[in-house]
Amino acid sequence: MSLIGKLMEKPWLAQPEGMDPALLVTTNNGWPARTALRFFLGTVTVIFFLFIMTLLGRSQMGDFHALAGEPWLPFDRPVQLWWNSAILLLSSIAMHAGLWLARQNRLQASLLAVMLAVVLVLGFMLAQGYVWQQLAVAGFGLTTNPASSYFYLLTAVHLVHLLGGVVALSGLLRRYWQQHTQARIVAGLTLCTTYWHYLFGIWLVLFALLTSSAGTIDSLAALCGF
Repeated sequence: MSLIGKLMEKPWLAQPEGMDPALLVTTNNGWPARTALRFFLGTVTVIFFLFIMTLLGRSQMGDFHALAGEPWLPFDRPVQLWWNSAILLLSSIAMHAGLWLARQNRLQASLLAVMLAVVLVLGFMLAQGYVWQQLAVAGFGLTTNPASSYFYLLTAVHLVHLLGGVVALSGLLRRYWQQHTQARIVAGLTLCTTYWHYLFGIWLVLFALLTSSAGTIDSLAALCGF
């Protein structure tokens, strides 16, 4: 294309097919959905970051008592939370397997893997509810002390995002049942798998923080300037 022709282009108008190969490539790759997901994950990251910062700031007040670090504390040996983490990890692995199978055009096997991922994440939710119940029975209720309050708050926010992922995934499951093309299934499943892995990563951060001893939390608070 000549220089004059390039200067005379009107990129704000609809372009004929093949006129701008770069634009066609990004469109075919579903960039709007990926961009939206990245923006959403960035927003969620900021939300959790702010919650964590407020926890670290609140931890420097006298009424904050960590939930781990002493034998009598509920998360000195958080065995149940380790099991919960394993369940969520298996769910993430199942989602990844479903994506791999979809890319191999083995859609029936992919559907089974995705459904297993949903069952596992629902099991994680129930297991978290069990932890809440045991924590309350042990005398660490929602308002017992700021540390337990933050545990309920952060894990509840995490569960809400997991539930949102399950709702979004239900739309993808309809693509399987309605026998959509492999490309459409892979595109949707790629986004869902990214979200699944992201929430597993968020859980690891929360798990490490909420089961930290008072000394570890104080060190983190000092690093953040509290």
